[in-house]
Amino acid sequence: MRFSILGETLARHEDGTEVALGGPARRALLTLLLVRPGEVVSADLLAEETAPHGATSTHALHSQVSRLRAALGPAAIERAGAGYRVTVSQEDVDACRFERLAREGREALDAGDAARAVPLLREALGLWRGPALADLAESRTAGAAAARLEEGRLAALEDRIEAELRLGGHRGVAAELRELVGRHPLRERLAGLLIRALAAEGGQGEALVVFEETRRHLADELGSDPSADLSALHRELLSAGPSSGPTAPPAQLTSFVGRATEVEEVASLLRTARLVTLIGPGGVGKTRLSVEVAAGSGDEVCFVELAQVREGADPAQAVLGALGLRESGLQLGPAGQTPVQRLVMALSDRALLLVLDNCEHLVDGAALLAGRLLAACPRLRVLATSREPLAVIGENLWPVRPLDDTAAARLFTDRAAAVRRGPAPDPETVGRICAALDNLPLAIELAAARLRTLEPEDLAGRLDDRLGIGAARGNRSAEERHRTLRALVAWSWELLSESEQRAARRFTVFAGGAAPDAARRVCGADGETLESLIDKSLLEVAGGRYRMLETIRAYGAEQLAAAGEAEDVRAVHARLLLDLVRAADPDTRGAGQLRRLAALSAEHGNLLAALAWTVDAGRWETGLELLASASSYLWIRGVRSSVSPQAAALLEGVGTQVPEGFGEEYAVCVLLAAAGDGGAAVWRRHRERAGRELAAAWPGDRTGRYPVVLLSWMMRNATESDPGGAFAFVSAQHDCGDPWVRAAARYVAGFGPLGDGDCAGAEAAFAEAADGFRAVGDRWGRALALDVLAGLAGARGDRAGAVALTDEALALTQELGALEDSADLLVNRGDHVVDADPVAAGADYAQAAALARSAGSPAGLAAALRGLGDMALLEADPGGAGRLYAEALERADPHWVKSAGNRVRILAGLSRVAGLRGDGVTARARAREAAAYARTLTGRDTREALRILGLPEPLTEAVSRM
Repeated sequence: MRFSILGETLARHEDGTEVALGGPARRALLTLLLVRPGEVVSADLLAEETAPHGATSTHALHSQVSRLRAALGPAAIERAGAGYRVTVSQEDVDACRFERLAREGREALDAGDAARAVPLLREALGLWRGPALADLAESRTAGAAAARLEEGRLAALEDRIEAELRLGGHRGVAAELRELVGRHPLRERLAGLLIRALAAEGGQGEALVVFEETRRHLADELGSDPSADLSALHRELLSAGPSSGPTAPPAQLTSFVGRATEVEEVASLLRTARLVTLIGPGGVGKTRLSVEVAAGSGDEVCFVELAQVREGADPAQAVLGALGLRESGLQLGPAGQTPVQRLVMALSDRALLLVLDNCEHLVDGAALLAGRLLAACPRLRVLATSREPLAVIGENLWPVRPLDDTAAARLFTDRAAAVRRGPAPDPETVGRICAALDNLPLAIELAAARLRTLEPEDLAGRLDDRLGIGAARGNRSAEERHRTLRALVAWSWELLSESEQRAARRFTVFAGGAAPDAARRVCGADGETLESLIDKSLLEVAGGRYRMLETIRAYGAEQLAAAGEAEDVRAVHARLLLDLVRAADPDTRGAGQLRRLAALSAEHGNLLAALAWTVDAGRWETGLELLASASSYLWIRGVRSSVSPQAAALLEGVGTQVPEGFGEEYAVCVLLAAAGDGGAAVWRRHRERAGRELAAAWPGDRTGRYPVVLLSWMMRNATESDPGGAFAFVSAQHDCGDPWVRAAARYVAGFGPLGDGDCAGAEAAFAEAADGFRAVGDRWGRALALDVLAGLAGARGDRAGAVALTDEALALTQELGALEDSADLLVNRGDHVVDADPVAAGADYAQAAALARSAGSPAGLAAALRGLGDMALLEADPGGAGRLYAEALERADPHWVKSAGNRVRILAGLSRVAGLRGDGVTARARAREAAAYARTLTGRDTREALRILGLPEPLTEAVSRM
């Protein structure tokens, strides 16, 4: 006989039939005896614990034992002294078997045998049916045993997930771990496992969010810091590089059927051809084939979903985002590069497979982009999917055809089994169904989903009537197959209930999917309706977000327009996005920064879609509010130029009449419009008025609505000939009630004494700013302040302090995924240690160069190359130094104040190289060029200008003498 106490207490005969145990008292009695099978439990304890609200009498206890013996057999329970015991083997009790299997699984895991550990642990966990000792919920004795078992269950679960991670199963456990961490936020091992799973999927940014949330929970609930193991994992994440990387191919929710040979052939073609385009009608399986090919690629893969990009928009922005690259650093310097130029630099020496999915509505832009990147990036390969060729020189076309009959039947049977229990459909009927659907994979999946409510024969008959098999099915053109799919989508749509149709057509306004709450609000539907659409293959769910296949979305958008709901639903969608970014805005500058930035990044496509609608519909106020409310996210995440076209269009729409009460939003719009192409003209036209509007919104005695605009305004004006006014404007907020604004004001105020040579006063202001940003939890502002403090420490000879401050700032920029700023800080660290440890400095310069190349940052690369040039001089290699300095000078931005110090050092380095070659004329010319540039930039004499720009004293002396 087998006994179960991991859940409701049960007893079963060997044949599996259940024993009738009787009421709660008898179940409680048996449960208490089974906690430690074979051990004696005193009658007094049994009497007390099985009736916690009043002890059972001796006679009643004996009666209950007798009835249990009658049910289980007289030998099952025996009297022993002053108590009773159950005479069963430990292997006959599920709790004992669980503990044995869990122990063996842990031992296998400790021995490095994850493959053996997984089945043992799965078997152990499979024994659980509910809470341990559920029939003794109020027993003190059983409570301790239940707690022990529940802890063992959780530990075994962690062991099983650990083993699966070691075997490469990160995709399968991430969702489970998210749920577990939500239920056990203080359990550090679970957090660590989730961090590892997310990092393995390329979600380093999300992994850092998990660490930060766990750290906060530990501090708030226990007053403790993360353990050494979790802290080490955090450091490992940071040292691994950027916190955001290329977008991986989307996880597939169903099996891949019938194209194994095509996968191999397309992969083989990509080894010799650098551009392959998969072409075919909608629903034929182009995207799925591209995903499978990419999954087997030996190179790094970046998957770009172009379906969410608006027709006529620049696909380069989408590629930049999919690569996890920022458009600018945290310093908000002038962009100076188009997205294509940044991509060319980032991919110039990178072995990458770039998958451009759904190019048909952007075919001209996709073709131009692919051609430019392939010409400039020799190790890049491109796999595109489209309904028509890109028509680029060197393009290899691969027509994706419908499945063959065998594969189509297998696909239908697989999907049918997922929605309908029982025997497989008749093969002949399956063949008729697939034939009517032209063997198109999407059509087959839609039809198979209908087997929840239709019999296979009924389904086949309806499809015959609706679509017609046709004698020439196998010879149909792509256009005819597309009509077949459209007819099937229309038929599936007509079978939806009215509420399901309404939800499905409204969902089409989302670009890039939707979180459940957002979908329910915009669709006007409950969760049950959305789940029904998933069941019918009209929606998919992955990564906690709903999404709709593009073929279905296109049809649904037509239905939305036909219903006359498009404007109203898009207005609801825009309002949803406005509410979302407004709610998130304070956190983007606070302790929830990483979490909020990640959440807003997931909604970026929806934000762009909502902004585009406000422009098309002339909803200027809503558009201005959207941009202003999202401004912190746009600046800190480094994606402000992605909204520049919409910002410029809003300015054109507003014209000379700024809506009453929207002056601050207008100023934000000007700043964002100025970040894109043609930004200089926009800035000249609107700067003066935007400044007045911003001054009115932040007069010093009260606060505006969008604090980040102050720092952004100062940084933009710092590149102009008269930045003093901007500094004074922001500094006026010293006594502002918003602690973030006060920190920003102190940061800006520090530049006044710094320019006047008052290093102590500047250091005090920047230290206050760093403390203020730390107090509110903002990594962006804190990194900016720490960077300046490190420079001041280095200038006064405190090398150790400068390095410590730089390391602290570097950890923050890495958490924010700011590769460009990380590269800049590595150069700074190299400069601090170069005299004491040239080997370490050289490593920092080299790492900075690699990061800057990956980020597509010419200014960052210029600084790193300058450092490497300095190293070449130290190693007595003037030729190498000259080449490095020359390349650095070519890439340095002469118009950005942040790059000024490096440009001066590059010119000084070229002067030194010329001097070593005996070319005194060139040496003096380069030194004078450096001095003149420094004087022009700062308005000070040579020596003071060089000091302000941070040149070391020996270099300042050398340039001044020239």
